[in-house]
Amino acid sequence: MLNHFNFQKIENQILITNDFGKYAFLSEQEFKKLLRGDVAEEDPCYQTLKDGFFLIRNPAELYSAEAVTALRKMKNYLFSGTALHIFAVTNSCNINCIYCQAKDKASSLGGFMTPDTGRRAVTIALQSPCDHLTFEFQGGEPLLNFDTIKAMIEHCDAVKGNKKVEYTLVSNLVSLTDEKLNYLAEHKVSVSTSMDGPKYVHDFNRRYRGNASSYDYMETGLEKLRGKGISSGAIETTTRYSLSYPEEIVDSYYEHGLPGIFLRPLTPLGFAQADWDSVGYRPDEFLNFYERAFERILEINRNGTVFPEFLATYFLRKILHGAACNYMELRSPCGASMGQMSYYYDGDVYTCDEGRMISESGDRAFRLGNVYHNTYQELIENPICKATAVASVIESLPSCCDCVYQPYCGVCPVVTYAMEKDIFPKAPGGFRCSVYHGILDLIFKKIKSKDADVLKIFESWLGGELNERD
Repeated sequence: MLNHFNFQKIENQILITNDFGKYAFLSEQEFKKLLRGDVAEEDPCYQTLKDGFFLIRNPAELYSAEAVTALRKMKNYLFSGTALHIFAVTNSCNINCIYCQAKDKASSLGGFMTPDTGRRAVTIALQSPCDHLTFEFQGGEPLLNFDTIKAMIEHCDAVKGNKKVEYTLVSNLVSLTDEKLNYLAEHKVSVSTSMDGPKYVHDFNRRYRGNASSYDYMETGLEKLRGKGISSGAIETTTRYSLSYPEEIVDSYYEHGLPGIFLRPLTPLGFAQADWDSVGYRPDEFLNFYERAFERILEINRNGTVFPEFLATYFLRKILHGAACNYMELRSPCGASMGQMSYYYDGDVYTCDEGRMISESGDRAFRLGNVYHNTYQELIENPICKATAVASVIESLPSCCDCVYQPYCGVCPVVTYAMEKDIFPKAPGGFRCSVYHGILDLIFKKIKSKDADVLKIFESWLGGELNERD
């Protein structure tokens, strides 16, 4: 008996996938036999199709322990409460990124979260049923409101009980002082900064006042963080200017001793949306950049160093291990509210960080409530939470349900809303859809090639072989 599957031709073979996250490559002859129901037990592809639940003896097999386990691994994020809580402690910033997604021309800047609001936000976040939480301090530039961050950490440490809370801070490091550095080390706060590549790329994208270099502040800050033993990393954002330097951007991450790189396309929010014609690009332009960068990453790994591309790693964990990471944009439904919540400086709570960013333009469509007026339970029961969940179940979206990459992908209702003024995508082939589809094409071509070195590298990115960097 034939189970439901989706398919796509890749080069000279047919890729098939199903809701369990299973995949198989078939020749055209094997594919035709599958459609006719003529696959015999002695056929080479039979056992692969049987193990992947493409062929079943009867519908009851879909409820077997093996099938249930496979589906649970692909959807394990649904068995937890809101784990990631993002606190935007200010919308003020001390640099002017050309692609800023957290503000636009309508933004009213200069807002700072008070310590009392911060403590109330922490209290709400601790009401999540999840026992292991991550509290992420963002902005604007969060170091500009460090007293509130300190008040929030100290309040959390005093009242968290048996919950395990990890603290992380996202900063450009311009305002990192020795006093702040010591506090971050003492309270084990990990730090993520932005590095868009070598100095000439970074300073073009992330501009500091006068002739000063935001890159110099970032680089010096990274060295100070490492000197204090603080866990630190960096994120990259790709602009139109970045597209010409894929290998140089990868090399800058490797030369700085970073554990890998996330090649991140622009999100069309805030100034990035308003100035898209100058900072943005077509999906095919980004994919050309991505493929060149990816080949450079593989070259680094072939020399014996584990240096992953993290977006590919999120996909590969589903494809090769049948297990999902809790990456919000690749969940179905997405992580809005159920995976993360975002707390703005004024106490308003949003479904996610992107929902909070939308509010900067005056549109509070994704506002769940306020820390002064609502409990966590009331926030999670808000109809907006339910609507974003329904709008991001890609198995039921007409634009996604028949795609071969549906088991591995996800949609963002906030970005869809920003682009189409509707949380339900109207048609396939939008910017993010095209980018993800192209990246998955590249990954599956690599898998199909059966290049032993590449497959070994992919496994190392998932915690397998090779030597981790110091």
